[in-house]
Amino acid sequence: MAAVAVHKFAQCLTCHAWSPDYSMIALCPSNEEVHIYRLSEGNWDRIHVLQKHDQIVSAIDWSSKSNRIVSVSHDRNSYVWNHEAAEWVPTLVILRLNRAALCVQWSPIENKFAVGSGAKTVCICYYEQENNWWVSKLIRKRHNSSVTSVAWHPNNILLATTSTDGKCRVFSTFIKGVDTRNSGASSSSDSKFGEQIIQLDLSYSWAFGIRWSPSGNTLAYVGHNSMMYFVDDVGPSPLAQSVAFRDLPLRDVLFVSEKMVIGVGFDCIPMVFAADESRLWSFVRFLGQRKATLSSARQGSQISEAFGKLYGQSKHSIANDGIEPSRPRGGIHENCINCIMPLKNRGDSKVTRFSTSGLDGKVVIWDLEGEEDLSEYM
Repeated sequence: MAAVAVHKFAQCLTCHAWSPDYSMIALCPSNEEVHIYRLSEGNWDRIHVLQKHDQIVSAIDWSSKSNRIVSVSHDRNSYVWNHEAAEWVPTLVILRLNRAALCVQWSPIENKFAVGSGAKTVCICYYEQENNWWVSKLIRKRHNSSVTSVAWHPNNILLATTSTDGKCRVFSTFIKGVDTRNSGASSSSDSKFGEQIIQLDLSYSWAFGIRWSPSGNTLAYVGHNSMMYFVDDVGPSPLAQSVAFRDLPLRDVLFVSEKMVIGVGFDCIPMVFAADESRLWSFVRFLGQRKATLSSARQGSQISEAFGKLYGQSKHSIANDGIEPSRPRGGIHENCINCIMPLKNRGDSKVTRFSTSGLDGKVVIWDLEGEEDLSEYM
């Protein structure tokens, strides 16, 4: 079993993030507060409650270098929290949103962060020293619906987004005076702020959970149609793959190496996807389940089974080309997993430990070191 620790913090969790040394965890118990816990003698003690938002906190991120926490909420506001004199002090962020803020992520060098919103807008926020607040530049009129997730490229310039309009987009976020021309590849640093590099129309359903690989060469995101999409060579001539699976949709993804991705979602258990030598991606198995799942099933069979689930038909009455019936839902998590975070040493390109949190109020820590059949992908 890959799970090494299970902690129950609340009845429901919307998100979580770790301190740089992993001794503390910040999480939202599905309300307007952010709770910070410290690990002490094997127990998690709540040491701070951050209270500034008026509505549910939808996302948080804890910077690994500057030790700052950014939070966003359905109240359309965001705050950057700095640890001063044993207290967390909020700094105002000027978002200028008229809908809920849904997702947030610090950039790799932490001079900016991106906020996705229900206003079809992405806010790129940076600090103004003279006014002591964070201001934002907006990427407008590019999305046709809510922005569900954001992911920074390692070059600190490119930003990938997913939306409930079913599309994935990549933008340039170069801000004069904040970024330098040598902070990324010449093609991205020469692009103007808000310029759309590419739009991917691979999904015909809501799109969620987007991540770049450690090298930035591959982009992965998921759709609400039980599909995962992989894109290599993001640019004018991308190489895209769609991987269909017969289980419930995913909500978030994490690259643990260049050849392996962990997906989490409504099946309440992490799913492993891996690439072979020819860079062909496929579903490997559920984490913690030794028996491999057939990865060469035809898409038509998966669609047929999906319709069977929708209309209440028995899976055994559907011609599924030898696919075994789906595994019973649940496991360590008892409800949808909505957040996955890496646990790695600074500078490491691969991840052997990660954590998940979900609507059951649990945070589960997973370790891949003992998974011998996955070692070839690490």
